[in-house]
Amino acid sequence: MKYCKRCLIPTTKPDVVFVDGLCSGCLEYDRRLTIDWKAKEDEFVKLADRLKVEQKNAPYDLIVAVSGGKDSLFEIEKVKDYGLHPLAVNFRTCDLSDIGQRNLDNISLLGNDVIEVVPNSRIRAAINRHCLETVGDVSWPEHVGIFTAPLIVAKQMHIPIIMYGENPQSEYGAHGGDQDVAMATDLAPRRWLSEFGGLNGLRVSDVQGALGLADRDMYYYTYPQNIEGIRQIFLGSYFPWDGLENAQFAAARGFETSIDPVEGSGFDFENLDNRQTGIHDRFKFLKYGFGRATDICSNFIRRGRMTRDEAIEHVNEWDNQYPATYLGDPLDEILDRIGMTVDEYNTISDVFTNKELFKCLGEGEVKPKFVVGE
Repeated sequence: MKYCKRCLIPTTKPDVVFVDGLCSGCLEYDRRLTIDWKAKEDEFVKLADRLKVEQKNAPYDLIVAVSGGKDSLFEIEKVKDYGLHPLAVNFRTCDLSDIGQRNLDNISLLGNDVIEVVPNSRIRAAINRHCLETVGDVSWPEHVGIFTAPLIVAKQMHIPIIMYGENPQSEYGAHGGDQDVAMATDLAPRRWLSEFGGLNGLRVSDVQGALGLADRDMYYYTYPQNIEGIRQIFLGSYFPWDGLENAQFAAARGFETSIDPVEGSGFDFENLDNRQTGIHDRFKFLKYGFGRATDICSNFIRRGRMTRDEAIEHVNEWDNQYPATYLGDPLDEILDRIGMTVDEYNTISDVFTNKELFKCLGEGEVKPKFVVGE
């Protein structure tokens, strides 16, 4: 394990590159400080003005893909500031939490139309289990559906733009050295999803075949045909992105944060909508030696909100947490909803634990062989 000399991103993070000791996440943040954001805003104004003309007789100007989190509310209100009339489209998370549902409802309460795409829960649970067993990612169907479902709705309703938040390859630097990807305004659907969207080499057809599912069962997980003319773009390409500022903006408009620090991260404003997130983030830690706390703390370091030493202390407390609960829900109940026992989960955890980084202690517990930050 080697770490960025500024933040805590390690060399084990997939698709991150290092230059002179700095990770690509820090390098991308430095690059964004040199961007002429007024010129970028002017580009967005031109886009908004064109949409208002082209969609004048349509019910909506664009779709905003939403999870119900802090960024979702910021995105919707931001495009409305420029006179656009958005439709919020949500692909329900794998195990929607109570606070997640309230935050999703809040989008509607603020005067916005919301379409919630809720796929077959039994099929979703089978996919959750299969993907956890095969690629160590319980959230695989969510990674797919947040990009496919809004596209399906856009095609059905003839809406030309789908808006996402930040370009994650710029925000987190996981672009494999491909600067075109890091600077992209548009999400190139199939290529981006395959390379950076969290599929882990597992195709939709692989899952369908393994589980014996029909094409109709995979409808909301499959890219529609003939989508020419529909753009998927990042709002963060036009405006400087800051997750904490987005959370503060959303909180002032009814967004609900967690009463207690969220398990696995130690913060109260992120990953509030899906009870399976604790499992997802734990497997990330077991595979690569870092978790969600590292990602958030590294963003804080870049923005001067936390020193590296403070971040190390926080990461040591939160990253290596066994997900006995998540948002107060016990692990056995979360697993039961995908047809898995805790013993089965622990066995799968050991299979995906990187033995070069950890020593397995049993029952899903591990001891790191590395010292954070060194």
